[in-house]
Amino acid sequence: MIAENLKQVLNELPAGVRLVAVSKFHPNEAIEEAYRAGQRIFGESKVQEMDAKHESLPQDIEWHFIGHLQTNKVKYIVPYVALIHGIDSYKLLAEVDKQAAKANRTVRCLLQLYIAQEETKFGFSFEECREMLQAGEWKNLHNVQICGLMGMASNTDNVEQIRKEFCSLHEFFEEVKSTWFAGSDSFKELSMGMSHDYHEAIAAGSTLVRVGSKIFGERNY
Repeated sequence: MIAENLKQVLNELPAGVRLVAVSKFHPNEAIEEAYRAGQRIFGESKVQEMDAKHESLPQDIEWHFIGHLQTNKVKYIVPYVALIHGIDSYKLLAEVDKQAAKANRTVRCLLQLYIAQEETKFGFSFEECREMLQAGEWKNLHNVQICGLMGMASNTDNVEQIRKEFCSLHEFFEEVKSTWFAGSDSFKELSMGMSHDYHEAIAAGSTLVRVGSKIFGERNY
């Protein structure tokens, strides 16, 4: 069933959009089934869980950290993580840089923007992000690479609101790219869209969709 679900989602993705299979709270067996079907990018939101899976699953899996990352946990994932989606403060970005230097790596990161009409989401406001980039301290961090932006739309049935939130993030992405990353080929990722709204996200310019329940079924909390 997982392989069939995966195939169905992949068939809906246009060229240039990649799938992060959100495997958090699902067992290794489920990931292995998706892996056998060809999936290589998996997303986790708990450091301890991702560590355990990284140790026990195939080493060519590209692990994306998609949850809220605490600074004291950064050191555990920096040696192997492929992309951190949720950088929501300069302090966190600087800590990733510090730990990446110790691991002799450059870690790819996305800045998380708060676009939802909810109190539960993390991220920079557009203005906070502009201020952080304008301050320029991030330019002195040599072991992180800012590759784009990430955001989560409101958890609502109002499709028009979801579209509006995604479009606002896409517009902000274009602003950030032209203002601070115009010469950077690596600033190209826009991570938005989950199982219930990835079609709207793709229409608004997403390059990475984070799909879990549509592939693996409902999560086992």
